[in-house]
Amino acid sequence: MPESRRLRDPRALAAVAHPVRMGIVELLSVQGPMTATELADQLDETPANCSWHLRKLAEHEFIEEAPGGKGRQRPWQMKHLGMSWAEGDDLSHEELRAGQALSRMLLERWVDRFLDASERETSGEWRDSSRLTQHVAWLTPDELADVTGRLQEVAATYADRLETGVRPEGSRLCEIVAWGAAVEIAR
Repeated sequence: MPESRRLRDPRALAAVAHPVRMGIVELLSVQGPMTATELADQLDETPANCSWHLRKLAEHEFIEEAPGGKGRQRPWQMKHLGMSWAEGDDLSHEELRAGQALSRMLLERWVDRFLDASERETSGEWRDSSRLTQHVAWLTPDELADVTGRLQEVAATYADRLETGVRPEGSRLCEIVAWGAAVEIAR
């Protein structure tokens, strides 16, 4: 399985923080190698626009050419599966700002997808298994890191299904999003 990528370059962070590029990254991560034309069909974009965005993603080493094609029928694949950014105290101002912009764009995508799925789902079994949950607790930074780390571990137990393509009958692509942050609640 390709390794996760730690993003430090503000230009790479900004490059992937574009809705079409993130759509490409998501499709290549979930469906495997695809051509610009195949991506365009799924993203409701033109093949030329997808080609331009593919070149930008390749320029910043998010994707690479996959074997088995040439010219316009050239497939692309992910170079890494997963990415992280904006961690630690040694961040430059530019890296911090670019990471925050990427985080905001992703959170908006995830919330929109959850709301769309909630409105679209009619099957009682799938509707009942989808949950929105929220908890508050007084935690130290170490405790918060422990909670978010354990949530990440639980979700990661199914990560091999992404690469291997081995999926149980009746399974669907599900998105599990969790975050933990020290917050202020208006009084």
